[in-house]
Amino acid sequence: MQTFPSMYRGFMDCSVRTYRTEGLRGLYHGTVPALLANVSENAVLFACYGFCQNLVCHVLGMQDPSQLRNYQKATAGSLASVFSSLVLCPTELVKCRMQTQHEMRISGYKGIPHSTPWSIVCHILKTEGVCGLFRGLSSTWLREIPGYFFFFGGYELSISILNRSSRDQPGAFVVTVSGGVGGACFWLSVYPVDSVKSRIQVLSMASPTGGFLISFLHILKTEGE
Repeated sequence: MQTFPSMYRGFMDCSVRTYRTEGLRGLYHGTVPALLANVSENAVLFACYGFCQNLVCHVLGMQDPSQLRNYQKATAGSLASVFSSLVLCPTELVKCRMQTQHEMRISGYKGIPHSTPWSIVCHILKTEGVCGLFRGLSSTWLREIPGYFFFFGGYELSISILNRSSRDQPGAFVVTVSGGVGGACFWLSVYPVDSVKSRIQVLSMASPTGGFLISFLHILKTEGE
């Protein structure tokens, strides 16, 4: 829907037509690279989060990360996303291209590779080189860096509010709700950037898209907000 907005009327229309043309498998296109993307992103993100908290502490002259305020922890999360984006971009690129192959073919694009993650990786390496695996990296940074500021900011703020009456560590319920709040803050703040990133990563397979700014302005001009 992000890459071919005029092809479907909405979520239900896209879901039903995908199921009718490709079956249940069509709704799970890109599952393997999506799993790799999320596993690798979160592994690097949370591994770097503690390091970035210590870095922020050092810059601010603090002794311990527990002294950091919520917005300072959010800044550390934002810094950590710089590193996680490096492993997220290639896997998400493959995922996006797998998910839109049917639409690419019926739109008349030629040379679309078969729908396996490895064939798409080989096609990217053959036609674009190693750098092709990082197509959309700048857009990924534009999404992840501010997005994770709002994610960790929303998460830490929610923890503070829900757990303020207790001196104990937050329980599972508080952590779960706070994680949901953080996720909502992430996507509400950066979803437009994600739409642009998806088009860059998919449509660049057929022709140059001109980068983030040109793609962003083109969407505003042709489709509005």
